[in-house]
Amino acid sequence: MSSPAPAKRLYIKTYGCQMNVYDSERMADVLAPLGYGVTDDPAGADLVVLNTCHIREKATEKLYSELGKIREMKEARAAAGGQMMIAVAGCVAQAEGAEIMRRQPAVDLVVGPQAYHQLPELIARVHRARGERLAADFAPQAKFDALTAERRPTGVTAFLTVQEGCDKFCSFCVVPYTRGAEWSRGPDAIEAEARALADKGVREITLLGQNVNAYAGDGGLAGLVRRLAKIPGVERIRYTTSHPRDMDEALIAAHAEVAELMPYLHLPVQSGSDRILKAMNRGHTAESYLRLIERVRGSRPGIALSGDFIVGFPGERDADFEATLSLVREVGYASAFSFKYSRRPGTPAAAMPGQAAEEVKDERLARLQALLDDQQMAFNQSQAGRTLPVLFEKLGRHEGQLIGRSPYLQSVHAVAPDRLIGQIVPVRIESAARNSLAGALELEPA
Repeated sequence: MSSPAPAKRLYIKTYGCQMNVYDSERMADVLAPLGYGVTDDPAGADLVVLNTCHIREKATEKLYSELGKIREMKEARAAAGGQMMIAVAGCVAQAEGAEIMRRQPAVDLVVGPQAYHQLPELIARVHRARGERLAADFAPQAKFDALTAERRPTGVTAFLTVQEGCDKFCSFCVVPYTRGAEWSRGPDAIEAEARALADKGVREITLLGQNVNAYAGDGGLAGLVRRLAKIPGVERIRYTTSHPRDMDEALIAAHAEVAELMPYLHLPVQSGSDRILKAMNRGHTAESYLRLIERVRGSRPGIALSGDFIVGFPGERDADFEATLSLVREVGYASAFSFKYSRRPGTPAAAMPGQAAEEVKDERLARLQALLDDQQMAFNQSQAGRTLPVLFEKLGRHEGQLIGRSPYLQSVHAVAPDRLIGQIVPVRIESAARNSLAGALELEPA
């Protein structure tokens, strides 16, 4: 009796946001029935997928640099009598698919973020050496209809996409052009996927969307959170990324009333200058953002806040940047992401006058990050002496150590037995660094 053929090896490199992490996981799911098992070694892979993000700086340049390295691996495999297929997926694929195929002939197929469910058929087409190699159209409903609720989570936390696309058209952003208009999945399908995750041991679910709080299913995002909180085994719920314009009173109330909804909110503001916010087409002012934060904190005292900031936007003056620093000081963030503005071809901001010099952007970013780092350190240090419920996720770097997350998304490490992975355990916080907390078990569960 002949032995079964060895599984094909799949290497996926993921760039950018959490939604790409989710998409990469689902790509592995749809390819598993074809015999593909995930590997960490691109040189030995039968299929290499680069899941790209168009948001980050120099995304296209990084892609072509990576493709050059992968092409060399593909050539080495061919010289040894083997084969490797290369696929480019994600938002850069959506925006520049034809150009990718032209510039790097080693690429076998290009798949936009709404078409990765077609990967099995596209791979078959390549093997048959016929048919189209580009699949970059927008069809989110078709994509999710084609995906089973069955997933292979790798731990006790998981991402779950509930909304895609964006109708806001911020002048710096390519998402409306690469992910399409706002679209929400049906709550029944979301609940089925969440139940399947819980059945496989997932205890914390992060709901994903380009504008996740624009979720338009029954009851909005607040209604969805309340529904998922009733699923046995789902002990923690988070969501990201939100837009201030979609933060409604029902969602604010959910933060006070749903124990499973973690006291952590990522709510990007981008700038503290009304003049720059208008140029960005954000649709809110610094004052309206601050008042929104007041309402959130009034509903859930002690909630940790996170945000996004862009410095050096076209036309940003010293006074505009100082307004951003002022807003940061007034809010007090537990964590934040900050970036230098970089042009995205086809966006309105790319053609705006007053593009800032790199040295100006560098100086402003350094000042902003120093302030944000101080705030994050202060928030972490404020946890020392408290007892926090920590969801242990995995083994730590040191013998006998586990790593988990606090309700505020901080990394926490403590000496604890392996059997506590997947459990929420009281941990007394003893010390804090900028990126993590250290503690000891308050009382080890029986």
